[in-house]
Amino acid sequence: MDFNVKKLASGAGVFFTRAVQFTEEKLGQAEKTELDPHLENLITRADCTKNWTEKMLRQTEVLLQPNPSARIEEFIYDKLDKKLPSRTTNPELLGQYMLEAAQDFGPETPYGSTLITVGEYQKRLGGAERELLQTSAAGFLTPLRSFLEGDWRTISKERRLLENRRLDLDICKARLKKAKLAEAKAALLSEEVDKAEHELRVAQTEFDRQAEVTRLLLEGIGSTHLNHLRCLQDFAEAQATYYAQCHHYMQDLQRELNKCANAISAPHPPAAVCPDPVSSAFLSGPPSPGAPVSSQSSPRPSTLAMEQTQLPVTGTRKAKVLYDYDAHDVSELSLLADELITVYTVPGMDPDWLIGERGNQKGKVPVTYLELLS
Repeated sequence: MDFNVKKLASGAGVFFTRAVQFTEEKLGQAEKTELDPHLENLITRADCTKNWTEKMLRQTEVLLQPNPSARIEEFIYDKLDKKLPSRTTNPELLGQYMLEAAQDFGPETPYGSTLITVGEYQKRLGGAERELLQTSAAGFLTPLRSFLEGDWRTISKERRLLENRRLDLDICKARLKKAKLAEAKAALLSEEVDKAEHELRVAQTEFDRQAEVTRLLLEGIGSTHLNHLRCLQDFAEAQATYYAQCHHYMQDLQRELNKCANAISAPHPPAAVCPDPVSSAFLSGPPSPGAPVSSQSSPRPSTLAMEQTQLPVTGTRKAKVLYDYDAHDVSELSLLADELITVYTVPGMDPDWLIGERGNQKGKVPVTYLELLS
């Protein structure tokens, strides 16, 4: 017990002496040993690395998981070293709601069938998001967190020890200076000066040794940068894969929705009047101008059809496609929204149709899907 009290008292004395030295340095009343420029640069670089790593880590966590409550839950599970329960992503949850709504509205109805289609693709998007979260957590967040919780803590510990060694060195320098001044005034024996010089040599040796240890650790920051560079490349690759998957899924979804729209709104002549568009246009000749046309044949007013009747028989015009259109047979020409085609009419042709050309392809196209250009 007596030993522990003495050790505690000694430690308290050292702490007090260092505190006095530190305070006097801040007030400009004591000299301070400066670190060599190379070591100072390494310390500055390390501090910069730590600060920006913390910021990138926090912002990446926000990017991947915008919900603060979910981030807190992940943090707690990580500290408890427990596996985080699987969590449904927002697109997956939305897709599930759409599928359930479709069952209530009727999966055979246009709205219900579209909800099923969109819901399935939302679940696919959610699966891609889940894969991004897992890949980014393992390949990017974990290395950054490991640096802050591992290497940086070791560096900080050695830097604090280096600072203590520097304070001890400056304390010894101040003691030696005072001893020499007292000796010059014959107020101190030479043995006291020798003791102060010995303490200074010991303090200098310990300071130099600790400075070398700290320098080696700080130079390892370069390897940390290389490791983080590889992790950053993996993170960018994971994002690229995720967005490519999302783009692919959305393109597929657009095609599915366009097919549904075409099936609902595409022009279909009545079976009793024109049972086969192929024979009407090319085998039996064009239908007469007065042939009846389905009222559901187009999503736009028939003013465009009236406009096209003004085209010369042999003249051509450019037209912009307004909607995707899938040809129903070989006599028709499939269209893609926003493309430009050449159109013209022929004598006696149904006013709701034109002949469209795209390169070497030619076929009938519905006027209501076009915007005629002057």
